[in-house]
Amino acid sequence: MDSTLLQALTGQLEATREGAWLAMAMISGEVGRTKAHERMRTIEHRGDTYRAQLIAELAGALVTPIDREDLFRLSRSIDDILDSLRDFVRESHLYRVHDRRRFAPMLDQVIMGIDALEKAVSDLAASTPVVSSDALEAKKAGGAVRRMYQYEIARILSSEVTSEALRERELVRRLEIVGTAISDAADAIADGAMKR
Repeated sequence: MDSTLLQALTGQLEATREGAWLAMAMISGEVGRTKAHERMRTIEHRGDTYRAQLIAELAGALVTPIDREDLFRLSRSIDDILDSLRDFVRESHLYRVHDRRRFAPMLDQVIMGIDALEKAVSDLAASTPVVSSDALEAKKAGGAVRRMYQYEIARILSSEVTSEALRERELVRRLEIVGTAISDAADAIADGAMKR
């Protein structure tokens, strides 16, 4: 296994996890919206740097732990997770939704999904069933985020549609996109592991 590829993927996932924890700190009030927005730019830049490193390494690698296409897909999906978390933080800064704590359960699942993806990446050298099990855990977390989105939309639409409700809807939609990207990343790593 090319340890440089593994390090680049792990670096991407670490930046993504940091972005998710920053979003959690923002909704709890531990970090202000403006400060979170500023810090997220730095985190996203670090994630992009690791992605660029992975792409450069892929171009010259003779052997990869899973197919190049699956590694590229995995990296792109991780990038999508971080980009959508960045958008969540930015939109939270812009929309100023009052009850931010409502997003905590969705972000809990996001963090669980990212942790499962990181475990899957670290287990790439292990057997296919181990990697597939890790990927399944990530896929479950992504699915949980999408189900929570459906319940949140039902809650929002069950009462008067105000500007606050529309802002909440945009933010839960952003987290639903994160859940979809987690599922896509899980599929990429599971597909790659099965082809070995």
